[in-house]
Amino acid sequence: MPDFTSIPELRALCLDLPAGHSAASAAVAAREATLTKPPKSLGRLEDLVAWLAHWQGRSPPRLDRVDVLIFAGNHGVTRQGVSAYPAEVTAQMVANFSRGGAAINQLARTAGASLRVVPLALEQPTADFTEQPALSEAEFIAAARAGYEAVAAGCDLVCLGEMGIGNTTAAAALAAALFGGGGARWAGRGTGVDDDGLARKRGVIDRALARHASMLHDPPHVAAALGGRELAAILGAVLAARRHSIPVLLDGFVSTAAAAPLIKLRGDMLAHTLAGHVSAEAGHRALLDELHLEPLLDLDMRLGEASGAALAVLILRAALACHTGMATFAQAGVSDKDDGAAREPKAAG
Repeated sequence: MPDFTSIPELRALCLDLPAGHSAASAAVAAREATLTKPPKSLGRLEDLVAWLAHWQGRSPPRLDRVDVLIFAGNHGVTRQGVSAYPAEVTAQMVANFSRGGAAINQLARTAGASLRVVPLALEQPTADFTEQPALSEAEFIAAARAGYEAVAAGCDLVCLGEMGIGNTTAAAALAAALFGGGGARWAGRGTGVDDDGLARKRGVIDRALARHASMLHDPPHVAAALGGRELAAILGAVLAARRHSIPVLLDGFVSTAAAAPLIKLRGDMLAHTLAGHVSAEAGHRALLDELHLEPLLDLDMRLGEASGAALAVLILRAALACHTGMATFAQAGVSDKDDGAAREPKAAG
């Protein structure tokens, strides 16, 4: 069970977490140096295997069990006209996930990953955060615990995504609260709002920042006041993964914003996470820069629902296949760079 029942307990837990396993990543690096290729010629693929090993604590790492977790929630701020779609679409899409009809169903299957969707009180939207905190402390902790409990201890990799009409507004407000810049810096078109909708969205974010100005120095309270249940659940899942030594792939703007408060509590809190992709949603690239996360893919996607993270699993599988399947120079009977340099050229004639 989670070790937190309040925001102070969550904060304390974030300050007492296991580090990675440097011996495992060093073993990966040592093997990489013996494989039949020039040093570092596979670029980031080599680093990805070392990252997996570092956080799984084994060399070679494994990707036998990959879980895609989608958390779904509804937002009271949608009454402000910040989304091109009505709030009932959240529940309708959850049903679509269950029927296997969404993009993430196809991507998870292709990536060899299991998919679990966790709806969070869809019949009870958060409060409109221009008027009051989106979630009370009790509601925030309940959602964070739901995310924490959704992470299976025996998993090799977790991909985190979301579904929630209005949640790009919540994510932008959260990013603005944590990193500054207001609605103009962080608000994007989300599900496709027009120019008037974008202007409303920016105004809503700025009003929310003014309304909750007294708590902007406190990341967990900011997450409760400006986020949503699915964002809180992602925060809890990231925390659980760190506790269980499980690496994490974050999806798009919303998932990244959901995890961002953690880095304000502890500077290395997201070291076990990677960005599966950079989305086309305004603000995502800037947010990744703030968090020092380099995305694996840039395909102009903006769907959410863990789609970019699931697609990035294929990159990790390719990296691991090269690491475990390639022959060493000795096994292949191929001279490596040092062997060639040590030989004296034969004299002609």
